[in-house]
Amino acid sequence: MKGRETGSMQQNELEGYVDWRNRPALIDRHGGMVAAFFVLVVEVLENLAYLANASNLVVYLTKFMHYSPSNSANIVTNFMGTTFLLALLGGFLADAYITTYRIYLMSAAIEFMGLLVLTIQAHIPSLKPPSCVSAGAHSPCQGLGGPKAVMLFAGLYLVAFGVGGIKGSLPPHGAEQFDETTPEGRKQRSAFFNYYIFCLACGALMAVTFVVWIEDNIGWQWGFGISAATILISIPVFLLASSTYRVKTPTGSPITTVFKVLAASIFNTCKSRKPSNAVVKMATSPSRSEPEDVEAKGKEPSQTLTVHLGFLNRAAIKNPSYPMLQCTVSQVESVKTVIKILPIFMSTIILNSCLAQLSTFSVQQAATMNTKLGSLRVPPASLPIFPVLFIMILVPVYNHLVIPFARKINKTELGITHLQRIGTGLVLSIVAMAVAALIEVKRKKVAAESGKIDSAGPLPITFLWIALQYLFLGSADLFTLAGMMEFFFTETPRSMRSLATSLSWASLAMGYYLSSALISIVNNITHMFSRTPWMSGSNLNHYHLEGFYWLLRSCLRFYSFMQRKGEGMRVRILRQFKAHTLLLQLDRILCGSQLNGEQQELFNGVNSSAI
Repeated sequence: MKGRETGSMQQNELEGYVDWRNRPALIDRHGGMVAAFFVLVVEVLENLAYLANASNLVVYLTKFMHYSPSNSANIVTNFMGTTFLLALLGGFLADAYITTYRIYLMSAAIEFMGLLVLTIQAHIPSLKPPSCVSAGAHSPCQGLGGPKAVMLFAGLYLVAFGVGGIKGSLPPHGAEQFDETTPEGRKQRSAFFNYYIFCLACGALMAVTFVVWIEDNIGWQWGFGISAATILISIPVFLLASSTYRVKTPTGSPITTVFKVLAASIFNTCKSRKPSNAVVKMATSPSRSEPEDVEAKGKEPSQTLTVHLGFLNRAAIKNPSYPMLQCTVSQVESVKTVIKILPIFMSTIILNSCLAQLSTFSVQQAATMNTKLGSLRVPPASLPIFPVLFIMILVPVYNHLVIPFARKINKTELGITHLQRIGTGLVLSIVAMAVAALIEVKRKKVAAESGKIDSAGPLPITFLWIALQYLFLGSADLFTLAGMMEFFFTETPRSMRSLATSLSWASLAMGYYLSSALISIVNNITHMFSRTPWMSGSNLNHYHLEGFYWLLRSCLRFYSFMQRKGEGMRVRILRQFKAHTLLLQLDRILCGSQLNGEQQELFNGVNSSAI
């Protein structure tokens, strides 16, 4: 009887998962919608704490820390870029050594410490630069320096470490709560990613309205304090659902596997071939373009070597000269999967450099305009309320109306593929940059006509014009971020899902860094041909933001053009290879000659590819 109970208990266990006490997770007890719901609630609190300051930070740095607008924009983009780049560290640690459950708790504590440092500095006047009534071009205010600057950046980058760890662990932790072996579980997981974006928007809504108003009207020490209290509250909320979580067990460093396979394939390619060094003889499956709907079911590494990226197959030899370079077929196929998703990652960087403008120049533009709605003065940092509200409306419509309709029409599980969502975000970003450039031209025209080019006062033009570019950029963020996260999670093996999902945030990081680099490059180049750079000084009316926005739009268009050209070239090359291998096959039939192994693999692979 006891043996029967033990056997049924083992059948009920989830392989590769444990509970919060490190005991085997059970299918009927751990995971599901309840566990995912608590993850979503925690994300609301976490994003409120982070975005309350990030969205308004450029104003704090300019007005209270006396940095110039361009320096403030660079500090903010570098801070946010580092934050999202550190998500890779959180994802790596979750996959390799520490569970997503513990990474969240540690990261939340670090973020709380950083916000506490910023709260103390904002509260004590002696830790800030002296007050300054006016900062003209020839009489700038005293900037922040020395220990005060160290304190500011220490607080900011403690927050960056904490937020990075949370972003790298919380989304995969929530997505792991669903059973990917069933269609219902996969649909619930897809809905989780959609509502994860919804919860980001909920936190952002409270951040850019309630907390930003407090920062602008009561004091920044209260804004930082509310953020610190919010992230502290998120810890017990997260712990409340501990008994329901299924936690993926770490399986060792995925990065080590990648470098091991690459090193083994290079070494074995350079080494002279020997009979004993033949590639593992397993059934070789052709590389073919699978429907993305199949990929949504979750992938584990193939147990057969595929033709695609065939040079990596040399890593799987029977008797390597160095045993430490011995690689399994599963490891080789895992690395191929990682390499295949990198082009998608690279394609979204320029898109995210456009999104960086939401928290930098767009806020500064709005600050120069009339921000009153009747008798209510709206803080410029509250402008993201427009894309936030649009996202909160669009997500339920998309999840409950658009997706079911698309599934019915396309007769696929996904309905709309991840790559189609990312492509939609790219198109919306191109439109957004064009709109932003036209609005900046209008804003400067109003400044010139009203004689306020050199004035620090508000211009006679409503800030609602800026809402248009926010609307397009916010919509692009919805389509791109949700599509990337689900695509990276479902495409990669279970052993590296946290790290792969973190690539979504890393793309944001690279976009912010690219934005900072473009500002510096544009300033250096334009300074060579004119007295002042395009984006320099404390007066935004002297900037040439419209030219910068046209540059970003041109970069997006150029990337889109190259992507289409690259796809066309790939099709032509595949057709040439197919024609070549068909001739080889015809030669075999007519002359009785045999294709060698490499030619046969090429024929099988190309002949089955979707062209």
